[in-house]
Amino acid sequence: MIVVAGEALIDLVPHGTGALAALKPALGGGPYNTAVALGRLGSPTAFCSRTSHDAFGEALLDRLREAGVDVSAVQRGPEPTTLALATLDGNGSAAYSFYVEGTADRLFATPQALPAETRAVSFGTCSLVLEPGATAYESLMRTAAAQGVFTALDPNIRAGLIPDADAYRARFTSWLPSVTLLKLSEEDALWLGGTPREWLAAGPAAVVITHGGDGLTAFTRDGTVHAVPGEKVDVVDTIGAGDTVNAALLHALAAQDALSAESLLGLGADGWTRLLRFAARAAAITCSRAGAEPPYASELGDW
Repeated sequence: MIVVAGEALIDLVPHGTGALAALKPALGGGPYNTAVALGRLGSPTAFCSRTSHDAFGEALLDRLREAGVDVSAVQRGPEPTTLALATLDGNGSAAYSFYVEGTADRLFATPQALPAETRAVSFGTCSLVLEPGATAYESLMRTAAAQGVFTALDPNIRAGLIPDADAYRARFTSWLPSVTLLKLSEEDALWLGGTPREWLAAGPAAVVITHGGDGLTAFTRDGTVHAVPGEKVDVVDTIGAGDTVNAALLHALAAQDALSAESLLGLGADGWTRLLRFAARAAAITCSRAGAEPPYASELGDW
């Protein structure tokens, strides 16, 4: 089982460009989208989070169940659901503002244990910023890594939520010894500073950087670099594209029993090329649809 730990929220998705475009609520949150995508791809998946008892919270859980995701580890609370307001530019790229004060997901508490069948845990986005939940997720990450569980991290930077950039960058660096696979966008990498080589030296076995429509590049601890171009598609928006990459990488690694640092280093050029192309193809399908609508296994074929 792959466990995805992090927030679930409501994206207010604009229909059109500009600040006053009509908005439609959509189920979202980076970790949430990753969990849905994994479920749609057919990977045994569990979601570890905290959601509201309000109507949005119920809808979030319903979609996870529809995707086949185990929600037994989801904590519940009376607080409202977090809202994320997306604004699209002329290229379909999204910028976000958030309504997070007093919301349910940021009150996540560290669970006593992960499911016994856990093979990997994925972390990222707002859940690692907003306290007190951020410390709880961080504790879970460190515990999982200490137990030898494959850990994936996508920081998915939302700068407007980070009050102290330097403190966050230092905290990010402190996570790296507990990370097996680091995935981040080109924009995230620029904001964080540093280089793939520096991050690899701190702990991860591999770093995957996404370049939007230009594809993906993987850097591994043994010094190799692998790159693939993006899949050409008519972009509706990019919401959920990076989360789909996360899911596709984890799904394909699990399918070949490669959820370990040693396996990442042993994939070789052909293995990394196939893996990255599968992730690029999955992300392209998501970009061809409005909102975070990751593909089903039947739309992608074999990884």
